[in-house]
Amino acid sequence: MSSFSQSANKIFDEVVAFYHVLDQVDQEGKNPYATDTIDYLLYQKNWIDSVQWHVEDLIREPEIEPSLALSYKRRIDALNQERTDTVERIDDYFLAKFAAVPAKSNRLNTESPAWAIDRLSILALKIYHMAIEAERIDTPMDQQARCKQKLAILLEQREDLSTAIDQLLEELAQGEKQMKVYRQMKMYNDPQLNPVLYQKKA
Repeated sequence: MSSFSQSANKIFDEVVAFYHVLDQVDQEGKNPYATDTIDYLLYQKNWIDSVQWHVEDLIREPEIEPSLALSYKRRIDALNQERTDTVERIDDYFLAKFAAVPAKSNRLNTESPAWAIDRLSILALKIYHMAIEAERIDTPMDQQARCKQKLAILLEQREDLSTAIDQLLEELAQGEKQMKVYRQMKMYNDPQLNPVLYQKKA
């Protein structure tokens, strides 16, 4: 039986591979999982990350038209909000999953399971793209060597983070840590909380 992190990494790699078939930021993401499952949320999370990764690349084009750059910036803001909302839905899943577990300790973790999973999702993209850079034949050998070293570190980081996530979920399941979530409460997209927006409206 696979661990949670193994299942998550498999889904993340699946999404990254699917995205790069067309490699277009406007393509449709086709989530194959049932909407009421954690697998659906994991797929959705990495799809958002994959699109945002590539929009972040596009906005760094040196000769980009200002109007297009502004369009990309607003899209990045929207994707960031989607990312946060999806992470919080993943935490809602874990809150429900561990709600009935008797607490054996008042120990807390520095971050919720979903925000650790957020980092695992982004690592899948880093690993995919660093592997490409490590195999490029149109770059100097020392650059290829540096990329291979970075790839090895990213792979080690994914292994360690995966282990830490599985350990945290086990501790939560056993009541050895408490599941506690603080919402991000982002303000910049909220017309009632961003001064630039609500002052303009007034």
